[in-house]
Amino acid sequence: MPSPLSPDPAAVERVVRTALAEDIGPGDVTSNALIGGEASARARILLKEPGVVAGLPAAAAVFSSLSTEVLFDPSRADGECIAETPVVIAELAGPLRAILAGERTALNLLGRLSGVATLARAFVDRVAGTGAVILDTRKTTPGLRVLEKYAVRCGGATNHRVGLYDAVLIKDNHLAAVGGVAVAVRRAREAAPGLLVEVEADTLDQVAQAVTAGADRILLDNMSLPVLREAVALVGGRVPLEASGGVTLATVRAIAETGVDFISAGAITHAARSLDVSLEVVS
Repeated sequence: MPSPLSPDPAAVERVVRTALAEDIGPGDVTSNALIGGEASARARILLKEPGVVAGLPAAAAVFSSLSTEVLFDPSRADGECIAETPVVIAELAGPLRAILAGERTALNLLGRLSGVATLARAFVDRVAGTGAVILDTRKTTPGLRVLEKYAVRCGGATNHRVGLYDAVLIKDNHLAAVGGVAVAVRRAREAAPGLLVEVEADTLDQVAQAVTAGADRILLDNMSLPVLREAVALVGGRVPLEASGGVTLATVRAIAETGVDFISAGAITHAARSLDVSLEVVS
């Protein structure tokens, strides 16, 4: 599992390069027209509403990619929960053209990732004391998955599989294609030895089949609270259970109290609202 506060440098570089190309294109015509190439300045980035900070390394990479002379000095850390705002989370100094050219891209990344981290923390806080682990899903912004999953870790939640390549998740369409749980688990073990094999179950009968087949984890898909409790009793701790489907902040505590081990919530990434961050040139 990646370190919570260490985003993948290659992913950061790829995202920053793509985002800057999209925003700047052949050049920042406004700054280039109004500001001399020798002008320098100091600036600060402010978080303007409470939440969990995430994305400072990505913001730093934005400015350093535009000019190695930009100094980026974070005054807060990714993963830090800030209650009183506005607050300065980073200060910059260097060529003004570079600072202004990178402003929007840096703020977009900081706002988006901090929003994901903040929502992740809210889910984690809702299930405190139950023992349930909050997981994310693959319902991420195309191109931003690795950074959004980093933000999830900053918020204290746990990553599910990153993609289709690092774990086996046998879903209903797979089961329909191969003819059942037992054959699906056997084929997965043969084709992907060493990877976690999880089976999605819509019914208690499928739960029982997945236990018998030797699944490493069972995903209880869109089950009601009473059925979740039945599934927990049926399995009796033999296989970790993951509840999924329509999980919200309003429902997650009750789901956790059924006794499941994991709860996956796509809302952490697909429904997160960007936090309000701004950049101010101060001198």
